[in-house]
Order: sequence, then structure tokens, then C-alpha cells
Amino acid sequence: MEEQFPEYGLIGQMIAQPGQRAALAAVLTEGTDRMPGNFAYIVGEDAENPDALWIVELWADKAAHAASLQLPAVQAAIAKGRPLIAGFGSRAEFKPVAKAGA
Repeated sequence: MEEQFPEYGLIGQMIAQPGQRAALAAVLTEGTDRMPGNFAYIVGEDAENPDALWIVELWADKAAHAASLQLPAVQAAIAKGRPLIAGFGSRAEFKPVAKAGA
């Protein structure tokens, strides 16, 4: 069986309301372990901005990412997280081309 490799990646910065970064990170990771076509969904704290998070996503393709936004768990997380979001920073879509490490 051939190993699958992600064809679509997304990285973006999300800014939480002051003091709400941990709460927002918790909401963003609820139910993200069962998203078809997802290879990785990583939420990390920005080292310089105490209210910012970075989200890194790897997907089978762009369609799998779009489909994930319709999942009930993702819809619930969006609704729950919306009041905790102050804004958004940089965002980039990319095509993964190499795999290193684990």
C-alpha cells in the first residue's frame, strides 16, 4: 500500500481576546482528532505575542480542508471560539513538497 502524502497546507495566526489564548487553544483542539483527510492539526503559542496562536494544518487536498469546515464538531468549535477571537494575523496556503524527521 502506497503511503499518502498531504497535498495542501495552511498556516495562520489567530489573535485571542486579551488573556484568552489558552481558552481559545482549547476550543480549537476540541474534536480535531476525527477530521477525514487531515494529516496534522497543530496549535501553538506565539513566542512574542501573549495573545496569539499559530495553527498549522496538513490536508490530503484543499477539498478535504473545505469539507472539514462543515463537520458538526468543527462548526461547534467555530461558534464557541468566535467570541474569544480578537482578530487574525498572517495566513498562508502551501503545497507540502518534502517530509523530514519522524
